[in-house]
Amino acid sequence: MNFSSDNASGASDKVLAAIAAANAGIAMPYGVDPWTAAAEKALCDLFERDCAVFLVPTGTAANALALACLAPPWGAIFCHENAHVVNDECGAPEFYTDGAKLIGLPGERGKIAPDTLARALRAYPRGLVKQVQPAALSLTQATESGTLYALDELKELAGLAHAAGVGVHMDGARFANALVWLGASPAEMTWKAGVDVLSFGASKNGTLCCEAVIFFDKARAADFAYRRKRAGHTLSKGRFLGAQVTAYLAGGHWLELARHANAQAARLAQGLAAIPRVRLPFACQANEVFAIVSRKAETALKAAGAGYYDWGARGLADADALRPDEVFIRLVASFATREEEVDQFVASVRSHT
Repeated sequence: MNFSSDNASGASDKVLAAIAAANAGIAMPYGVDPWTAAAEKALCDLFERDCAVFLVPTGTAANALALACLAPPWGAIFCHENAHVVNDECGAPEFYTDGAKLIGLPGERGKIAPDTLARALRAYPRGLVKQVQPAALSLTQATESGTLYALDELKELAGLAHAAGVGVHMDGARFANALVWLGASPAEMTWKAGVDVLSFGASKNGTLCCEAVIFFDKARAADFAYRRKRAGHTLSKGRFLGAQVTAYLAGGHWLELARHANAQAARLAQGLAAIPRVRLPFACQANEVFAIVSRKAETALKAAGAGYYDWGARGLADADALRPDEVFIRLVASFATREEEVDQFVASVRSHT
């Protein structure tokens, strides 16, 4: 019953087999190899566009280096106040941008509203020397509340950003999960909606230390290769990243993995929603479930060895405020989550509520 994170799961069998296959023989280092070239082409084909593609080993590197190409040291990066880039990257975006300022914006259920972004852009007028200059908007899909931006919402936010001369970054750590739920194409959820650069998540969905940064506007990627090398994220044996990406995408494997994770999260949400006194403040739209349970149930879950995170009161609206005897928890399903684990967790909560 480990629902602490989709990072807790390993790699898929197909990805592991691809790594083993790439291990045979000799290949040129630092990404100058057939596997990396194949991965870059596969991603361009997937997004229906000639993109600039760079493979990196971590999501933190993907986000921070992507933002460094959008924001100068005196730039402002707008994001949700609960976004991963502002709360969970240990200052990496600020470090790799050489000092750009992240400005967290409020928003219900993890999403930035257009009016909120418009007000923030007005509050940071371009040319005012005493203030950081508007440079980037970072949107998380799926959000830190497990919710999703609809395609028209992405387009509206990106339109506001571009009108103000601001580039748009998407943190797609759970990109596949969001895509499956929306039923959109990768192109529709990114550059066709106004996204300039994407952190393409894969590690949470079945790869091993493998992510990609994809620039839909290739001009913005002019110095990325140097930034990646300077940051220590250009792997000498880059073929192992390329091999993973090709196996991950082949035959829609990545979407199959995401569908499984989403289905298990939906099963978990449905089971918990049927229990009296359990509240689900956010809709389950990908592979995360946020639940308010009794302290009695939480004590029993801990005793049973269940894994999850106490989410404090992060992101809760006033109407969903915690009562003294309640705890707000986050549960994440993965491609490796089994139905028996889900049913066992739900049964434990039901029997102690």
